[in-house]
Amino acid sequence: MKQIPCALTIAGTDPSGGAGIQADLKTFQELQTYGMSVITSVVAQNTTGVQDVHHLPEEFIEQQLHSVLSDMPVHALKTGMIANEPMMRVLAKHITTQDVHYVMDPVMVATSGDPLIVEEARHFLKEELLPLTTIVTPNLPETEFITGRQIESTKDMKEAAAYIVDELGAGAALIKGGHLQGKAVDFLYDGQRLYTFSEERIITKNTHGTGCTYSAAITANLSKGLSLYEAVLHAKEFVTAAIRHSFPIGSGNGPTNHWATRMKEGQIYR
Repeated sequence: MKQIPCALTIAGTDPSGGAGIQADLKTFQELQTYGMSVITSVVAQNTTGVQDVHHLPEEFIEQQLHSVLSDMPVHALKTGMIANEPMMRVLAKHITTQDVHYVMDPVMVATSGDPLIVEEARHFLKEELLPLTTIVTPNLPETEFITGRQIESTKDMKEAAAYIVDELGAGAALIKGGHLQGKAVDFLYDGQRLYTFSEERIITKNTHGTGCTYSAAITANLSKGLSLYEAVLHAKEFVTAAIRHSFPIGSGNGPTNHWATRMKEGQIYR
């Protein structure tokens, strides 16, 4: 009997459905992976920004982790919003007991610009969680914090990827170039080779949840047994389609379209 690929997301919520746990589970489902979730924070947000946040006690986060890991198979997991150091300590303890792929989306700021992690926790994420990863997927502002370097060119991106892996201990680094001009180019460094993933830049403000969706797609692909290169390649295609056919709904940055790869010719939303 064929094994059912199972993926776990550990992150905050988004009641508007475009980012966080909701985006991750939509992505898992679209990529035919059984999705599970552990909630770290309950976030009141929409396309215009974050209105309020309630962080769950680390004891309850640990109980959620125990409930899943003691009963369900997990072939890959990802973390998104982890707001403070006590949460991170709980996660680090459990991740080290699991022989699974770990994808870190180092969520620090929402698309709207709202901060999602306290300053002190950023250092723990960098020093303690980062070395546990199979791959980390920072955008350029997150890359600048992790490396302490200014990123202004593709050359800077390549050097940052090597630094995060060779010096900071990540398994691999995918540096996303969404904040640069020109083509949407990302660089993956796995400790041996540097890969380039390039797509035409899509001009739209509807990019709410792109980072969550991209990292969730990588997680789903790894859970199915794809190589790291294949997982990123297909995730890039998935998120690009989701942006190209994103939804113009809400008053701010609209959400991406998680079923874009299944859309038929001419099925465009206005």
